[in-house]
Amino acid sequence: MRLKNNCQYCGKELNGRIDKLFCDVHCKGAFHYKKAQEEEPRFYNKVDNHLKINRRILKAYNKAGKAIVRAETLLNEGFYPRFFTHYWKNSKGDVYLFVYEFGFLSRKENGREKYVLIKWQDYME
Repeated sequence: MRLKNNCQYCGKELNGRIDKLFCDVHCKGAFHYKKAQEEEPRFYNKVDNHLKINRRILKAYNKAGKAIVRAETLLNEGFYPRFFTHYWKNSKGDVYLFVYEFGFLSRKENGREKYVLIKWQDYME
């Protein structure tokens, strides 16, 4: 005797194997996507998303290879300085934090918090 199963995503009656859960690959994908959206994001995903956002913002504000931008400008765009990939210390002892090839250094200038933005160069290795 064969039991009748329904698709776990759309509810359509299934034909074929008795252990079949979805009517097609589209329902299977949609089901798992919806399930993933309902779960708490994993820490890895949070970090990876912040890194992507930070890189996009640093790239947008550093077209020439070096720039100085008010911290509030970047922060308002969604920049989160606690997420970076590596650092580089120059000969003056300044530590630049990098998000892949785009770096930033926090400093106060005229009482305002600013970021010095640079792009990774070969000599920094």
